[in-house]
Amino acid sequence: MRHVLIVGLMLAVAQPVFAAEQDIGAAFSACMEQAGGVTMAMIDCMGTEYQRQDVRLNKVYQELMSGLSSERKQQLQKAQRLWLKFRDANCDFYYDPDGGSLARVNANDCFMMATEARAKELEGFR
Repeated sequence: MRHVLIVGLMLAVAQPVFAAEQDIGAAFSACMEQAGGVTMAMIDCMGTEYQRQDVRLNKVYQELMSGLSSERKQQLQKAQRLWLKFRDANCDFYYDPDGGSLARVNANDCFMMATEARAKELEGFR
């Protein structure tokens, strides 16, 4: 019983850390709670958070580009273009036309999380 309690406490502590690592805003969490499992409301929440993450990604990309040599700028630009193609193709695959409404949720989640992860990755180069 003691081990179960310890594991439970570890999970309770780890969850906020995971949310911070993902840098998905508290507003997104609140929005999803308010959505109450309604597909379109969840998709709206994901769309709003995706936009926030996209602004973050574009900002860090521009900051990086401004401080790079010409050669490094070309490398980053090439990498970013390829990453965008991958993200779009990968997340489009999540949207299975025969997958019902959950497929739309999964595809939107993919775009949101991939964009957040790329922003965080590029922030590591600052």
